[in-house]
Amino acid sequence: MTTTVTTVLNDPRFKAAEAALQQGYTRFVDELITLTEIPAPPFKEQRRAAAYLKMMIDAGLDDAFIDDIGNVCGVLRGGHNAGHVAVAAHLDTVFPEGTDVTVRREGTRLFAPGVGDDTRGLATNLNMIRALIAAGIRPARSILFVGDVGEEGKGDLRGIRHLFEQGPFKGQIEAFVGVDGDQTARIVNQAVGSLRYRVTFRGPGGHSFGAFGVVNPAYAMAAVLTGLSQLHLPTEPKTTATPSVFGGGTSVNATPEAVWFELDLRSVSATELTRIDREFRALLDQAVAAENARGQTHAGVISVELQNIGNRPAGLCDPASDIVAASLEAARAYGFDAELRASSTDANIPISLGVPAVCMGHGADDNTRAHSLEENIDVAEDKVMRSQAAILATILAVAGIAE
Repeated sequence: MTTTVTTVLNDPRFKAAEAALQQGYTRFVDELITLTEIPAPPFKEQRRAAAYLKMMIDAGLDDAFIDDIGNVCGVLRGGHNAGHVAVAAHLDTVFPEGTDVTVRREGTRLFAPGVGDDTRGLATNLNMIRALIAAGIRPARSILFVGDVGEEGKGDLRGIRHLFEQGPFKGQIEAFVGVDGDQTARIVNQAVGSLRYRVTFRGPGGHSFGAFGVVNPAYAMAAVLTGLSQLHLPTEPKTTATPSVFGGGTSVNATPEAVWFELDLRSVSATELTRIDREFRALLDQAVAAENARGQTHAGVISVELQNIGNRPAGLCDPASDIVAASLEAARAYGFDAELRASSTDANIPISLGVPAVCMGHGADDNTRAHSLEENIDVAEDKVMRSQAAILATILAVAGIAE
């Protein structure tokens, strides 16, 4: 940490930035609504990315562009020839194409799918960019603002992976602040890892009566699902195994030729995640062998295909690190009862690479119903300003302020 939060808060330039945040409140809400009403389904963030690029340039970042994978990137140049501090919010939402994303207002609450997760983060970053420029703040380290793709679901953090592993800023990012989540008080420094699979069992199939007795892939799948329910899944470190989506078969009177399910394995511990993954794979082998031993195989045998559809690394940013200390101090300075949390966010990638990283929420909401059609957020001015000031103070404590 180049400087302390207290030093930042007492700097006249930061006080000017706070005033600029306040002055930008109405524009922040307008941009939030505009962005929310541009659909951004998984893997289809292009329209929102184009609008966000224009907004980023309008906010004052001339050096802004869309990278090869679709991330919107813009740099506020620092005073030193050092690395970058990345500040990211994600462009995508969980909602499929065709979802009505029209914003409804009730008092200070905005209702629309994706309005909070993570569109408010995108709009928050725009207001912070304008405030920094209006206050004439030049950071010591350059600040890289990112609107990234692929944070949700099967996007598998592809935007931030690209940023760190392949993009033009590879090897240059020295710290990371994610702006995502409904609670500024909940600071994520522990990355929940996940392994996601699509598991397909195949067999010969046949008539449900005439060919009865042949091996049935549904029985093999059922054995695996039962086995998953019996795995040892500790509550500390929290570890989960969740079969989630199912399909297969062709007719009620036909033994299926193929059945499938999707599985989400998670843990805050990389060791536990590796263990349950190993035990799950053993269940597959056992179930296939058992069904081939049980039924008739003259027409064919049971096989299983395992497709990895997601891999988010687990990890921990040291609670004693400068970036964690800064985020806690800044949040508490603005009245948030800050605490450290574990979650799956864009910060998983830098944390797994040993880059100091946290994820900070952009509100003070109790129940936003995120990922539902009734998702909603409170944009009451006091809550918004306290949250944005806390995030900005954290960023400047990490990046430093050039003299």
